[in-house]
Amino acid sequence: MKAFFPKKIITMNFQYVIIFLVSFGFCFLVSCAEFPYFNQSLKDDGSLSFLVIGDWGRKGLYNQSELAFQMGEIGEKLKIDFVISSGDNFYEDGLNGVNDPTFQHSFTNIYKAPSLQKTWYNEIVDFFFIDTTPFVDDYFTNPKEHTYDWRGVLPKDKYLNDLLKDLDLALSKSTAKWKMVIGHHTIKSAGHHGIITELAQQLVPILEEHDVDFYINGHDHCLQRIGSIDSKLEFLTSGGGSKAWRGDVKGWNPTELKFYYDGQGFISIKLNQKEVEFVYYDVFGNVLHKFSVSKDSCVSSQ
Repeated sequence: MKAFFPKKIITMNFQYVIIFLVSFGFCFLVSCAEFPYFNQSLKDDGSLSFLVIGDWGRKGLYNQSELAFQMGEIGEKLKIDFVISSGDNFYEDGLNGVNDPTFQHSFTNIYKAPSLQKTWYNEIVDFFFIDTTPFVDDYFTNPKEHTYDWRGVLPKDKYLNDLLKDLDLALSKSTAKWKMVIGHHTIKSAGHHGIITELAQQLVPILEEHDVDFYINGHDHCLQRIGSIDSKLEFLTSGGGSKAWRGDVKGWNPTELKFYYDGQGFISIKLNQKEVEFVYYDVFGNVLHKFSVSKDSCVSSQ
């Protein structure tokens, strides 16, 4: 099992799809103008396929092991190239160090299917990275029982300003066919956390300016798909990796809310130069929702 932990913004260029992993580091994070690139070979038919799952690491509990089994089955069927984790990967308090056995109990020993022995591109919260956390003002002013390590992040305003500039620059240079930004926190959500205003105000304008196709996140322990009335940008949540079923679904404009499932599951994504297909699965491997987007016609079909 390979584990990959990106710093700040990692640009993965797959010839026609580019995925920006928006991550936030601790004291080892450095600001840089050039982001490292990770090239992934295409299949013979010119396609890529991968899974997205978030909010999982509970030592196999809360159906994490059952979901891992289904991921293995779907991963084998699709011959996936990699896995993306959308954050909150080691509950409750992250990892204590590189030799913490929680890594084996919640990751290596759980996602053991042959098809999952791929690189995992992670949005790691707690020990490895502070995801989109620095955008959320409440974490600074009202941390409650939580303790945050802000080394490498303060002064916050400068840090966020540099981060947004870096993302803006990276997106502006992209000539990829598809653009996806992966974060942890929700921007639009009908789930428990709802709209995170700071991200909506600061991040969305950059995503829309550069014609980003999808923002994919975890944080809310559910599966959902929310569109935009004024742009093509869609907000996809895959945070049902273990503990879910919170039961507090918010009302949402039905024109935007395409799908919501208050439970456990994951998403598969298969794309080529012309089309990307998303499939949402539950803990039993049942298909809950399916849609595709054509780049040529910019038409979404279910």
